[in-house]
Amino acid sequence: MSAGEVPAPEHSGEPAPPDTSATRDPGAEEAEPEERPQEARAARRELYEHAPEFMFKAAASFGGSLVGGSQHGVSGGRVHGDVFMGGKTESHHYYGSAGPVHASGEIPASEIESLAAVFQESDSFATALERLRGDRVVVLTGAHSTGRRAAALMLLHRLGITTVRALDAETPPAALRDQLGNAPGHVLCDLGLSRGKPLKYNHLLAVQDELRKRNGHMVITLESTAALTDISPVPWEPPSATAVLRAHLHHHLGDGPVVDRLLSLGPVHDFLAHAHQLREVRDFAEQVAAYESGSVSLAELASFSHATVAEQVRQWFADEELSLRDKSFLISLAVFDQAPYPLAAELADQLYVLLQETENPERTPEIPVFGPAIADRLQLARARGYEEYESTEWGQVPQFVARYQDDRIAPTLLEEVWTGHPSARPALIRWIQRLARDGRPVVRTRAAATAAMLTAADLPSAMALLIDGWATARGYAPRLIAANTLTLSHLLGAPAVPRVLSQWCLDPHPARRWTAVRAYALLVPLRPEQTGEALETIAARARLDESDEQERNHLTESTALLLSAGDRRATLTALVHFLEQDTAPVRALLLSAFLTACHTEEDGLLAWFVEDDERTPAGIRALADPWRAALADPMHTKAALTALRAWVYEADRHPSAEEAVTALLPALAVSAEDIARLSHLLRTIPGEHGGPPPRVAARLLSALPSR
Repeated sequence: MSAGEVPAPEHSGEPAPPDTSATRDPGAEEAEPEERPQEARAARRELYEHAPEFMFKAAASFGGSLVGGSQHGVSGGRVHGDVFMGGKTESHHYYGSAGPVHASGEIPASEIESLAAVFQESDSFATALERLRGDRVVVLTGAHSTGRRAAALMLLHRLGITTVRALDAETPPAALRDQLGNAPGHVLCDLGLSRGKPLKYNHLLAVQDELRKRNGHMVITLESTAALTDISPVPWEPPSATAVLRAHLHHHLGDGPVVDRLLSLGPVHDFLAHAHQLREVRDFAEQVAAYESGSVSLAELASFSHATVAEQVRQWFADEELSLRDKSFLISLAVFDQAPYPLAAELADQLYVLLQETENPERTPEIPVFGPAIADRLQLARARGYEEYESTEWGQVPQFVARYQDDRIAPTLLEEVWTGHPSARPALIRWIQRLARDGRPVVRTRAAATAAMLTAADLPSAMALLIDGWATARGYAPRLIAANTLTLSHLLGAPAVPRVLSQWCLDPHPARRWTAVRAYALLVPLRPEQTGEALETIAARARLDESDEQERNHLTESTALLLSAGDRRATLTALVHFLEQDTAPVRALLLSAFLTACHTEEDGLLAWFVEDDERTPAGIRALADPWRAALADPMHTKAALTALRAWVYEADRHPSAEEAVTALLPALAVSAEDIARLSHLLRTIPGEHGGPPPRVAARLLSALPSR
């Protein structure tokens, strides 16, 4: 083996017995060989449709220190360099949940005044203030970490109240009236409620009567899903992150143009482009102010945004009070981000079972039939749900979709699980393998996407534990999962993927060869710069002339897909280079692939050539050269004429196609033999589906040069 080669594991791809491999699913049997693999174009469509959106963004990158195309200092749960999380400057926790929220006592007036200096109202603030003035008590509901406590204090402050007493959150609803003191203002943040202990209207009436006697006011804050009976709360919507950041910068730096200048910085734009909690906005404002003073660099400022994501993920998994089922859901949502919520919830419980088996193999795993509400789960995950239409074989159907509010959470979370919690690997591997065998395309594709993210984080482990087992399987379905994984891994910046593909194309194992060729077909349209390498590698396989008919068909179909996207002109030029200089088997493969691409309606070569900017002299030459080679090759002349007839029929239906074929024909008619062949085709072409000959044939005939 030469230096730098990627070794191919020495096994046949047979499933290991259940008691000999911790990475195999004990209850699974290897699928029976499929009669035919999924057609390459359909496989590519499925991959593009169901893989996470961020994987196809030009700047999307994962692993190492690149996140979203920007340089950051956080990777794999580790912080490299001096990444600030608010520890170098004083933190006042405005808008945050800091402070002894669950303790009773008077809130320092200095805290209220400091908060008033930076507080920004939102649209719901005025409604809550009007309710508080009239009723003396208002219930404010909203999501966690949206500034409800700050809003409660400021509602009282707007009424001129400076003495505020905080009540214990564990106070029973029926005992609220008895907890009121002589302070003019009271706040009760995150009152502990449940279905068996709801806050009722009569509780508020009792509080209201007592407040009137004492000339007091009270604000109660609750989660959006808190148990209420006959109470109409005021929903709290936080102010925008931009408004909060601006207010804090004015507080730190004073009025003047400096704030606008700082808000125009690239790292600030990047921070505001993501969904951050208000406490993170507050901390970021401190770092922006520190940058202005020279104590924080621009690179450190740029790293802050992703550092908050990494810190949130670490907190989730380090939180011993967060249940294993909740953590399973967080992982599943990372896999099924921007996919139907029921999938994430259903498959999260399958992972939950496997993780229970890891934690306690002697105990029978249990799954509660009913659990937390959807809104509660999404709130925990800093996610949101919305309705979206999904394309199915039966048409568009509505689905309730869930996604993390920050699109960096999913890849960061999966990398943290894979690299930071190795004890979870056996369960995670078995779960991904189950997903890969699922009958639903979105589930299979997300299995590959997840494996790709793990590959980008740790290629050797993912290759050994997941990819090679799929690539050497008897059935085509797992091989396609391997091809999808390698394709997405390369998009994410995983190292050595091109080397793996080039070696596997020549591998003695036919399943690895199949996987590599299919991966090239999926990858090259997304990474056109790989075209030359892909053609060279596939040509190297064809030169061996050892393939059976099934493998030759696979090579042809996959090579044709290289011509379906990307820089088609460059691909055609590279193809002609091989046609002119290579062996007969390579010529046969490439001509068959070219004609297959010519027959394709979806993303086919005619559709590409119809575009005006492609009908340049260079574009015409790039397309005409392989056409002439196919028409002149005795083994492909008949197929080439059939394909050209299909183009004539298309020209008869669409004027733009007629213009394209008219522009191409003179470049095909170079020799007298060429002219005679094309003239005969146009004079004798039958009607489509038994109809009269196409009228366009006569017009195209006039485009041929005279003999």
